[in-house]
Amino acid sequence: MYQRKSRLSPYKQGDLIKLFVVGATARAAAEIVGVNKHTAATFFLRLRELIASKLPSYELSGEVEADESYFGGVRKGKRGRGVAGKVAVFGLLKRGGKVYTAIIADAKRETLMPIIREKVTPDSIVYTDHFKSYNALDVSEFHHLRINHSELFADAKNHINGHGCPVKLNFDWQILL
Repeated sequence: MYQRKSRLSPYKQGDLIKLFVVGATARAAAEIVGVNKHTAATFFLRLRELIASKLPSYELSGEVEADESYFGGVRKGKRGRGVAGKVAVFGLLKRGGKVYTAIIADAKRETLMPIIREKVTPDSIVYTDHFKSYNALDVSEFHHLRINHSELFADAKNHINGHGCPVKLNFDWQILL
């Protein structure tokens, strides 16, 4: 069995794992354990990657919602897509079912479409917002429905916020990361 070398003692690694499990932030864990905040953040990222690598692969079918979001600390200046220093996360949700998330470099069509093709079965209904990266879904093997948040958000079926599922894509992504 390959074991990665680490400068952290097994004791500190164990403490970081315990804090990861209880949901502590990397910054709080760093202060408690006595390591640099970047060290704790990298350790938490590697734990997430390890967990993700052990999850079984599955496909989503039927009604699937697609959305992207950005995470990071409060920043001054520009907000929304393309903000420097934030992590872009793309998610797919089978209504009433499983969720798939991926950290992405950008929210371009070239990045999103391969993920959708890999994880969503053809002929599924894919709900998205009006973001231009989803235009390719209009001429794909999927049935594409765009949701206008300002007009249809109150309608029980026409939105992309995880209706009927305890996880809401736009609001509770942190529980998945």
